[in-house]
Amino acid sequence: MPRLAFINKMDREGADFYETLEEIRTRLGCRPIPVTVPIGAGPPHFGDAFRGLIDLVGMKRLTFTPQSKGAEVVVDEIPDEMHEDAEMWRAQMLDQLSLFDDELTELLLSDQPVPDALIHKVLRCATLHNKAVPVLCGSALDGIGVQPLLDAVATYLPSPADMPPVEGTDPKNKDAKTTRRSDPDEPFCGLVFKIQPDRHGDLHYVRVYSGQLKANSRVYNPGRDKKENVPQLWQIQCDRRQQVDQASAGEIIGVIGLRHSITGDTICSAKEPILLESITFPETVISMAIEPETSTERKKLSDVLDMLKRQDPTFLARENEETGQTLIDGMGELHLEVIKHRLLREFNLDVKVHNPRVSYRETVERSAEATGRCHRTIAGQTLSAEVAIRMEPHHGGAAPVVVTADCSDALPAEFLTAAMEVLTEHGQGGGLLGFPLMHVKITVTGGNVQETESNELAFRMAAADAFNRALRTAGIVLLEPVMHLEVTTPEENLGEIVSDLQQRRAVITHTHVRGRNTVIDARAPLAGLFGYSSAMRGLSQGRATCTMEPSSYAPAPPEVLEGFL
Repeated sequence: MPRLAFINKMDREGADFYETLEEIRTRLGCRPIPVTVPIGAGPPHFGDAFRGLIDLVGMKRLTFTPQSKGAEVVVDEIPDEMHEDAEMWRAQMLDQLSLFDDELTELLLSDQPVPDALIHKVLRCATLHNKAVPVLCGSALDGIGVQPLLDAVATYLPSPADMPPVEGTDPKNKDAKTTRRSDPDEPFCGLVFKIQPDRHGDLHYVRVYSGQLKANSRVYNPGRDKKENVPQLWQIQCDRRQQVDQASAGEIIGVIGLRHSITGDTICSAKEPILLESITFPETVISMAIEPETSTERKKLSDVLDMLKRQDPTFLARENEETGQTLIDGMGELHLEVIKHRLLREFNLDVKVHNPRVSYRETVERSAEATGRCHRTIAGQTLSAEVAIRMEPHHGGAAPVVVTADCSDALPAEFLTAAMEVLTEHGQGGGLLGFPLMHVKITVTGGNVQETESNELAFRMAAADAFNRALRTAGIVLLEPVMHLEVTTPEENLGEIVSDLQQRRAVITHTHVRGRNTVIDARAPLAGLFGYSSAMRGLSQGRATCTMEPSSYAPAPPEVLEGFL
């Protein structure tokens, strides 16, 4: 994908354009070519404060009037004391561009002036082929350098007409490929890529790939097989918006009135439908528990979380059936911190956010046999029954398995069924520590029936007693969730990343090189990964990334088990 770079905040203390330029070259592995260079650096009280730009293509000085907040650009000649440095940077720019064009090389060798149009042409071609990255600078807060940046976007980056036709599939035949050119005369299709709340309803941002989208029209969502009304179209420019009647291919438009479409959905003409490739979002890497301070805000919190999920596909909210907590998942602690502040400030919700409890499991250590008995009197009736079971480790499946041995002669069918129902319920309900059981097999091996004192209730009580006795005898093994972790880090940060993973009880399975980075595959307990995303980025100066997904359950260390006893 062709790229531009903008070095921002040149008016801040510590700003260094040339060091940042070198970091772009070494860390990102690309060829940065400065198009503008700063005049000075740092805040106004510095002796050589940032006060403008030098355009290396037109060889002009650009200054921006504070009264207009950067809207007014003053173009004049480069001062004599800066001319030598400007010529040096221009010569470096032309020298790098000469690698991509023979005509420009011949002009340089013959000491002929290089036209601005040729520089733009060569730099655009190099950018489109990912051979170079034009670099500009400025201060977005004050509007300094923003106009040259927007001009560079229009000059060097590809327009919709430069891109090949977008490909999609026929909704009625998933194997049939179809295309749309970026042409207003083509059938309409577009992609919803962002949703944000609006006082009149959710505002859907749509990239129009082909055709025309008109207000007060109907479109088709092939992914959900729904038709949508398009009552209003809005042209969005920063914090200003203007209602328009139509949008054509290549434009980005805001739509108010869509009810079923979410981020990543295709909308198109119903007569000639096409399903574009949806946006693929990375898996969330961290979760937190959230709860309202009062019960009256619970319903409001649920509605707000549903709205946030529609707006942000990288944000998830769900209720953990085992712990009863509402969990929110995001791309990092900063992401969830922003969500929390939105809940507090934008929606005026009083909520608490904290780490969720880890969903542990239990299993048995060894095989054990037990006999449960029921000898009691209830409402004047004497109940008596015995049930014998065997409880043992079982790796044929995660959920507890309840079976029966050949005891049909000892137990009538109705009593055997009642006992097995109780054993199944207890197996699903949890072990001695209250966590769900897994990898356990329970076999009913026999029982004792009293002709006048046995009934289904008695056998249910006896089965429950047998379950508890066998569980205590078999011994408890606490299982903790283990995550499959893939960390991609630069080579120079590999040692710190590996050391941190080992402190979190991670087991590294293997590492391999991918380009300039090293990829670490590891298995780590979930309990040790809370806050890992931020720690990893801190160790790698923000250059490492990670993905994690559930892998399996493994025995927890004795100190973890002791915490529950």
